Amino acid sequence: MIDESRRLVVFTGAGISTESGIPDFRSKGGIWTQYKPIDFRDFMADEEQRRASWRMKFATERLIADASPNAGHLAIAQLYRSGKLTGVITQNIDGLHQASGIPDEAVIELHGNSTYAVCLDCGKRYELDHIRSIFLPDETLPHCDACGGIIKTATISFGQSMPVREMKLAEEHALACDLFIAVGSSLVVYPAAGFPLLAKRNGARLVIINRDPTELDRYADLVIHAEIGETFKAVLGVDEG
Repeated sequence: MIDESRRLVVFTGAGISTESGIPDFRSKGGIWTQYKPIDFRDFMADEEQRRASWRMKFATERLIADASPNAGHLAIAQLYRSGKLTGVITQNIDGLHQASGIPDEAVIELHGNSTYAVCLDCGKRYELDHIRSIFLPDETLPHCDACGGIIKTATISFGQSMPVREMKLAEEHALACDLFIAVGSSLVVYPAAGFPLLAKRNGARLVIINRDPTELDRYADLVIHAEIGETFKAVLGVDEG
């Protein structure tokens, strides 16, 4: 299917990043079993909730900061370099696709990115080292030095609207592709999980690679229940360079 494809899209979920040592959010032992997720409306309304959010961020940041792209990420980057892959749609917030060599403009982050922060009013970007230096000594909340707005990690929280630009781009990619490969996603979180079916109903072949069955398996042209890195290495090999 990859050989025959001209416009390939890959959709990734937490399963690809667990192979890099990043625990997922929902499973037993995941981040949300240790820290309660904070609703966006509570974050905006309550300074103590904002402090709790930054505490959680800095307590867990090494889980992502110490991770490296694995064979699955590297294989997807290899597909991008081949010219077949038009883009990656991801539910992940770890930046590992970019670290594998795929440029920012080819990675559509539906749930944002946890490796930096932004002002929610003017959009100015802040690196985490800067926020850490403000918050950690005495839990002073960071505020934008350009407009005074609230600063938050560049992720999409519960209760926060999905990013309009990224959702539109993901839809365009899903409708334009001839092969859609869903990788490491349980395909239960909507609206993101709707993109595989959108591609399938528009004529694309659908492949699902996931350790466990998903509700969309019955619609797929091919389902592989196996580890992601091993599967891609068997299909493509991985160019470590």
